[in-house]
Amino acid sequence: MSSAAAEPAPEGLDISGRRQVVSLGDIFLEFLIIGATSFGGVVPYLRAALVTKRGWLDDKEFVEMLSISQSLPGLNATNLAIQVGDKLGGVLGSIVAILGICLPGGAVMYAVGTFYHQHGDHAWATAGLKGVAAAAVGLILFTVLGLSKKALADKFDFFFMAATVLAVNRLHWPVPRALIVVGILAILFHRPDGTEKTSPVQ
Repeated sequence: MSSAAAEPAPEGLDISGRRQVVSLGDIFLEFLIIGATSFGGVVPYLRAALVTKRGWLDDKEFVEMLSISQSLPGLNATNLAIQVGDKLGGVLGSIVAILGICLPGGAVMYAVGTFYHQHGDHAWATAGLKGVAAAAVGLILFTVLGLSKKALADKFDFFFMAATVLAVNRLHWPVPRALIVVGILAILFHRPDGTEKTSPVQ
């Protein structure tokens, strides 16, 4: 038996690489943990849990789902939770995933909102929020650097990335317009040339 065959498959995959059936309880619990432990940008936590820890997605699938999430109205985290839940458990999987990721934040925000309403703004709370914001930027940057190694396969992909940043940050385009325009350019650039690559006969 080869050493490769002896290696255990990632959680969420069987030995042959096929997707295992994931229970609704596991989906709910994982997204509940993500919702309860993620601060600032939730994307790094989603990738760490779904790709690295569970193996339910690979980086390519994660980037594709994240792209769809960013192109649609709503929060990236909830959009991504619905997609992943549907992939793993269908409609019920989407429902338990969205409940799991929203429940902790909703409960905490209710408590914080009640405290804020009763006591008003507080200097220590403001200072803490500024620290969390800085940490969130660092987490997002770390995730971008990790995903870029696989998502940016061609040197021209850096041009598309820079064009998107320029359109949103400097030209002040709405995000959907920037994604549509740059996306069309990227599709035209990466379109198949009509030739199929065939592997040599062993």
